[in-house]
Amino acid sequence: MADREHFADLAMEYMSSLYGAALRMTRNPSDAEDLVQETYLKAYRAFGTFQEGTNLKSWLYKILTNTFINTYRARRRRPVETELEEVEDLYLYRRLGGLEAATAGRSAEDLVLDRFTDAEVKTAIESLPDQFRLAVLLADVEGFSYREIADIVGVPIGTVMSRLHRGRRALQKALHSFAGERNLSAPADVAG
Repeated sequence: MADREHFADLAMEYMSSLYGAALRMTRNPSDAEDLVQETYLKAYRAFGTFQEGTNLKSWLYKILTNTFINTYRARRRRPVETELEEVEDLYLYRRLGGLEAATAGRSAEDLVLDRFTDAEVKTAIESLPDQFRLAVLLADVEGFSYREIADIVGVPIGTVMSRLHRGRRALQKALHSFAGERNLSAPADVAG
């Protein structure tokens, strides 16, 4: 059994990344602080069950995610349901045109994303339904593997893959509207 006095030494190094994830989940600094505080309280109380040598960061994220789902999501009457079937695969990539992707080692995605502000990307991410937003944040922002996300969220790996795929597609669609406003997208009727 792990020594509780070691808890601060081991777990506190993850506070800033947990706060960042909580802020992206709750979209409110005060709620994010409360979520992180609740996470650390639960982690401290359950630290005796933590197995030394396993992934502490993943364990903390699982507590954070479960606390978010149980507390903050429960406050909503009913989640907004979004029909994503009309979202086309590679929507953003097929619509973007006129960009020179041959810039020294830079991908087309990097060049396009340089033209978006952080606020626009944040707005696009926040527009995603919770289950898709959470999958995208844990994979693409926090860098967790499918298996780790499945463990954190408590769903099968296939569900994680599906949510991540659909979340990325919806994010592409949301970013396409920003691209259109900046004249970064090709007209829809252009034939090659």
